[in-house]
Amino acid sequence: MNILFMGPPGAGKGTQAERIVEQFNVPHISTGDAFRLAMKQGTPLGQKAKEFVDQGLLVPDEITNGIVRERLLLADCEKGFLLDGFPRTLQQAEALDAMLAEMGRGIDHVVNLHVDRGLLLARLTGRRICKSCGATYHVMFNPPKVEGICDKDGGELYQRSDDTEEKVGTRLDEYISKTAPLLEYYSGKGLLREVNGEQEIDQVTADIAGRLRGSNE
Repeated sequence: MNILFMGPPGAGKGTQAERIVEQFNVPHISTGDAFRLAMKQGTPLGQKAKEFVDQGLLVPDEITNGIVRERLLLADCEKGFLLDGFPRTLQQAEALDAMLAEMGRGIDHVVNLHVDRGLLLARLTGRRICKSCGATYHVMFNPPKVEGICDKDGGELYQRSDDTEEKVGTRLDEYISKTAPLLEYYSGKGLLREVNGEQEIDQVTADIAGRLRGSNE
């Protein structure tokens, strides 16, 4: 099963992706992971991407598409994958369709986690991250046992500099404007599966799994 995950920052894509890949036994592929793997292995595309990354520049679509293609050709993707963070534009979506068609494959489901903008603001501005292990908490929804201290390793928790309300609002507006054409694109193909991301985590997981299995329960 070939799955795409979509949803704005704070919608819970990471949490749900971890759960879904376990249920469906497919690898979770993010563009960041694909980039790091290509650069670590020193592939030609990985070396090109590193040149842009080292300069703090945006990696061109041609290179990004190529790295994603390389990752999808690996053996662990033979039975399917969950792709997160790609495509981000209509052009990338069309490129993904083309590369999958060459492999004799296609996208089966596009899961979009919908969360109200106000709730997203509350989620993102209340996020706290462990400096040592990267574990994520929330001052309201998932607080640590001891304020400011990670439950897992005792590390110090901090707020990302881009988690202020103004910066979060800008990120959300940018995401919405860029992904609206993508949602329309996949909806037109009959692949879009809308899921209410405002529910309890377990219920969101159950809804996603139900949609992937063809159930609306």
